[in-house]
This record gives sequence, structure tokens and C-alpha cells, in this order.
Amino acid sequence: MEEIINNILRHTKRLIVLVIGGTVLLFGIALIFVPGPAIIVIPLGLMILATEFLWARVILERLKEKIKGKKS
Repeated sequence: MEEIINNILRHTKRLIVLVIGGTVLLFGIALIFVPGPAIIVIPLGLMILATEFLWARVILERLKEKIKGKKS
């Protein structure tokens, strides 16, 4: 029974992270087309998603590498 509860809690946490992170990310993408700090909001959404999803972590790492490459 405890395993089922832990499984439900884990999936619930992933769903909450997906909804919040996805909303922030979509808002950041919308800010590309309207005035706003898209360059800050998009990585923030990816950081939220990266706490639970590997694909977001990979995209965030690639973004960090590109930013570091442009500074040099």
C-alpha cells in the first residue's frame, strides 16, 4: 500500500512540475513575439522542467554550452 502511495505522489509531483514548467516555458516562447524578457523566462522554464525530466536537462545543458561558446 505504501508503495502505491509513493508512486502516486511521485507522478503527482512530476505532473505539477510539468504544468508549472511548461507554462513558464510557453510564456517565455510567447515573449519572443511580444516585448518581454524571453531570454530569462525560457531558461527558467527549462530549469523547472529539468528537475524532473531528462530531456529538459539536455536542452538546458546545450543552451549553457552555446552561451559559454559565444562569450569566449
